[in-house]
Amino acid sequence: MKRDRHLVSYDIRDPKRLRLVAKTLHAFGTRMQYSVFVCDLSFQELIDMKEELRSILCPEDSVMIVPLGPGYDSSCFDFMGARRDLPSDGPVIV
Repeated sequence: MKRDRHLVSYDIRDPKRLRLVAKTLHAFGTRMQYSVFVCDLSFQELIDMKEELRSILCPEDSVMIVPLGPGYDSSCFDFMGARRDLPSDGPVIV
């Protein structure tokens, strides 16, 4: 199944919704920083993730999803300071 890598970040104002968004994204990807995940998703998984997030979010919340393309190449990432290993073996969907 074809999967594309996505960078997902969020800014959620309410602590309860914040925890729900983090838990949802943890089911679809790997946490890179406090509010940043890398998710390797099929088209259907991307739709599922968006639907789950929509059910949690309020108008003042923000989620940014940036498609990075196919494969698991880390060359588009430039780390400064401590470097976290990027996932290299596909999805982590629970």
